[in-house]
Amino acid sequence: MFEDFAKNTFTSTIDVFPEAWRYLAELFGGQIWLLLLLIVFAITLVVDVVFRIAIGGVDYYLDKHKKRFVGSITKSLKAPVSFYIWLSGLTLAIITMMNHFRVLLELKPYITEFKSTLGVIAVAWFSVRWVRHIEIHLKRLERKDSRWDSVTVEAGAKVFKLTVFVVTGLFVLSEMGVNLAGLIAFGGVGAMAVGFAAKDVIGNVLGGLMLYWDKPFSTGDWIRSPDKEIEGTVESIGWRLTVVRTFDKRPLYIPNGIFSTISIENPSRMTNRRIKQVIGLRYCDIDKMAAVTSGIKEMLKNHPEIDQNQTTFVNFVAYNNSTLDIMIYTFTKTTVWVRYQEIQEDVLLKVADVVASHGAEMAFPTRTLYVEDSVKLEPPGLAEIPTNK
Repeated sequence: MFEDFAKNTFTSTIDVFPEAWRYLAELFGGQIWLLLLLIVFAITLVVDVVFRIAIGGVDYYLDKHKKRFVGSITKSLKAPVSFYIWLSGLTLAIITMMNHFRVLLELKPYITEFKSTLGVIAVAWFSVRWVRHIEIHLKRLERKDSRWDSVTVEAGAKVFKLTVFVVTGLFVLSEMGVNLAGLIAFGGVGAMAVGFAAKDVIGNVLGGLMLYWDKPFSTGDWIRSPDKEIEGTVESIGWRLTVVRTFDKRPLYIPNGIFSTISIENPSRMTNRRIKQVIGLRYCDIDKMAAVTSGIKEMLKNHPEIDQNQTTFVNFVAYNNSTLDIMIYTFTKTTVWVRYQEIQEDVLLKVADVVASHGAEMAFPTRTLYVEDSVKLEPPGLAEIPTNK
């Protein structure tokens, strides 16, 4: 289309201004081929500049009216269309030279096919750029609206990009004259062989797909596994690997296939943090036990950082070797680790105050030794000394 436009424009210009054409031919010393090249590239430059000015004006209008979704199309079009304009200009220049000098005319169909192939690549380039802009736009929405999931957005973008690459590759092969039916049949047999040879890689890719689908964790979550030595913050979720930054700041690279065989905990999604402590009183404070447990219950009931909607109990639970054990079980409102530690410390100190206020004491391991009254101990010096007879 661009070649026809340029050719028609060029022919019409010569017909309208024959004297100007004759003057330019004389100016270039009869080197018509050089004049033709300059005219083709001048037309290409004008078309590209006009397009960029027009698309820039549309971008400005859409940004001003906050039409970011539609604006993503114009932003994505700019580079691929400009590339195609110059590709068309270069193709026209080459064909013009071939026609002028009457050389290599048999290559014209191949040049046209090559241009069509690059045109398909330009369309794929536009598609990938558009998906990237949409992904950025949706991630902005995700930060403002919790209904958008960044992991799903990223997964959808990757699937679309992969689809674009595959379809583009098929179009390019078709333009090159490759029989796609035979290629697909051969690909089916080859896929089986590759599948057996690379089953671990395929398992990891499918595992990554399941992570995107089920979303057991997202980037930034704290995860851990009771089955493996895995604990840390998720940095990235790829098609084959998930990167976890452990708490000692080391990166841990985990093949995605592992997640289909182990259980994963996601503490980042907890609603509360639990305080579960066992304290021990002395056996001589058994008469104060009921008052101490009631006092601790009242303290927890009035504590501003304890969630009263969750299970809370304080009970005498066991006669231990040296202690009378009391279990304290409750939940904090916060899930932040550092804040939770501060609240737990405050609760334990208040428990100590309650115990002391009722005249009781915390127990520690003790041992009592009972000695029978019938046992008589004599000093070593008074022991009977045997005599020799």
